[in-house]
Formats: sequence, structure tokens, C-alpha cells
Amino acid sequence: MSATLTALDGSNPAALRQALARAEAWRKWRAFGLTLPLLIFLLLTLLVPIAALLMRAVENPEVANALPRTVRALDGWDRKDAPGAPAYAALVQDLAQLPDSSDAGALARRLNTEVPGARSLVMGAYRALPIDGTPEAMREKLLQTDARWGEPPFWRAIAKNGSRWTPDYLLASVDLRRDAQGHVERMPEDQRAFGGILVRTFNISLVVTLLCLLLGYPLAWWLASLPARPANVLMILVLVPFWTSVLVRVAAWMVLLQSEGLINRGLMAMHLIEQPLALLFNRTGVVIAMVHILLPFMILPLYSVMKSVPPTYVRAAVSLGSTPLAAFVRVYVPQTYPGIGAGALLVFILAIGYYVTPALLGGADDQMLSYYVARYTNVEVNWGMACALGALLLAATLVLYGVYRRFSKAELSLG
Repeated sequence: MSATLTALDGSNPAALRQALARAEAWRKWRAFGLTLPLLIFLLLTLLVPIAALLMRAVENPEVANALPRTVRALDGWDRKDAPGAPAYAALVQDLAQLPDSSDAGALARRLNTEVPGARSLVMGAYRALPIDGTPEAMREKLLQTDARWGEPPFWRAIAKNGSRWTPDYLLASVDLRRDAQGHVERMPEDQRAFGGILVRTFNISLVVTLLCLLLGYPLAWWLASLPARPANVLMILVLVPFWTSVLVRVAAWMVLLQSEGLINRGLMAMHLIEQPLALLFNRTGVVIAMVHILLPFMILPLYSVMKSVPPTYVRAAVSLGSTPLAAFVRVYVPQTYPGIGAGALLVFILAIGYYVTPALLGGADDQMLSYYVARYTNVEVNWGMACALGALLLAATLVLYGVYRRFSKAELSLG
């Protein structure tokens, strides 16, 4: 007690510094303890799934787990002609060791993504078991089962995917592939798909972002200029879409945009059009619905920034001889750049990951990248490809965020 009192009255500077250091350390540990549940929640719900996604995008366990002997037998194979009889014997032994047909099905699906027809080839060999005898006899029996076992492409697919880790999924997501010798090359013209899908995703997201900015900026400015009470009432109307399910909003737009919907009937009643407009199952319907859903995400950042801009700045510029329009563009708008950047970034990132709206309101040429993530997950059951496309979206999001951070720092330094 006496030492503490001595430290507090300042007569012992060293003891005072130690007491202050202990108090500061306790304050930091208490703050860390308060944030620890949130950190654990983020770790379990965000970081761990992202890490699993990135790992699955380069993981290739099907062939390595199902055909270990075959992979070793093909080690050193020149990949030009069909392998020797020991590779056939190793394949028969590996297929015989599979626990059940589901493992053979997973192997067949993986090889079928490399060489069309491999699914029926593998399942035919699995159903032909047991196959006994010398390696040469096993080879002959496999060839009798299906003559395609004598063709090199199927064996190349096994040798190529023998490693547990592969870049093939990531390469395929950007229309690249490895050839039989392992060299990276572009896919043939008729097999390139994801490059165009990625460009389409970015085009739709950019159009939606620009339209949200054009509609949201004047609305946010009007809300920021109103008194508090009417502004709060109107802000509730802006937030109403948050309280409605996305599926409900999409279904409502399907009713509005169809040929006999309210929009077409209203335009025809006003004699603005003679025939119903094609607003559903095309790009127009997708953009309209996405703008409606994402508009609040543009308005809220703009409104928060505009409320902090003093209105006296524009009045001062007008009093100094500037026209109201020039004062608004040259004085007011630059001060809202942080809100424009935050709103545009938020809307664009949300838009590139949209799935339900394009799937229900768009046509075959309006589906975005997330649609194919869902397709590879639920229909093709190709988790590697789905995770690779998800990793591509994640990389695009991080790049956009990095660009935004760079520009925001540049603006702060100039300011």
C-alpha cells in the first residue's frame, strides 16, 4: 500500500511508470477481451470459409486418392502412346480397392471434365471387376471391356491429375489450361467461356452502379437538404426495401415487367407504345431490378457524407460571383467524393455477386458469374471449379477495394 501511495504522489518516478504501464496493459487486455467474441465469430464465419474455398480451388484429391498405384505406374511415362501392361494392372487393383461405387463415380466425374467419355469408361471398368491374371491378361480384359483404354488421352488425364494439388481449376476460370506436357496454353476458341462471362458480369455491374449513382445522388442531396423530421420520414421509405425479401421483390418485378404487366399496360394506355416492350427475361429486366434492390446502398453513404458538408460553402461561392450550378459542381460535389466512392464500391461489389435476380429475370445471355458457381455446386457437383470461380470473384473484389483505398489515400494527401 505504501509503495502504491508513493508511486501515486510522484516521489518515485520508476514506480509511477510501472503502475501506469500496468494500467495501460490492463486497459488493452480488457478491450481485447471485449472484442474477442467478435473476432472468433468473424474467424469461424468469414476467414475459415474463405480459406476452405481457396484451398478447394487448388485441391485435386479424386485421382490421387482413388488411383495411387496407377499414378506411380505412370511416373516416367512419355504420354505419347498407351502405357505398358503394369499400368493396366495397377488400374485394376486401384479400382478393386475402392470402397463403393460412389468413389468410382467421383473419380469418373473428375476425369470426365478432362476427357469427354471418361465417365462411361471408368464406370464400365468398375462394373467389369473382378479382373484377375497377369498384367498382360488384365490389359487384354480391359481392352475387351472398352477399346478406348488403348487410347492415350484417358491415361494422360490420369497422369495429369495424379497430384493432390493442381492449378487447373484456376486456369480454367480464366480460359487457360495445361496441355499433355504440363505447359499452360489458351483454350480453343469454342471452349472459351468464362472470360466472356466475367466481362458480362463486370458490364452489368458497372451499368447498375452508374444508374444507382445517377438516381441516388440527387435523392441523397435532396434528403440532406431537408429538415430533420421530413428527412427521417423519407429515409424510412428508402430503407423499406431492406425489410422485403429479394425473392419477393424479384417476383414483384416479374409481375410488373411481363407483357401484360402494369408497366406495359400503362404505356399502352398512354399511347406511348403500340406493342408491349420486351422487359422480362433479358438484360433490361435484370438491370431494372438490380438498380431497385441496390439503390439504398448508394443513397446511404452519399447521405451520410452530404450531411457533413456545410451548406455555407456553396452560398459563399455564389456570393463571390459563381453561378449556382458552377458552385454546386466545383465546390459541393468534390466534397462528396468519399460518399460517391464508398457507394459505388459497395454497389459494384454486391452486383458482381448477384445470382437470384439474373437467374429469374434474365435470359441465357444475362447470367453472371455467380450463376455458374451455383451450377457447378448443385448440378455439375464440381466443387473445385465452383471454388475457383468464387476465388475469381474474391480476387476481383479485393482488387477493387485496393484501387478504392489507393484513390482515397491520394485524395486525402492532396486535401
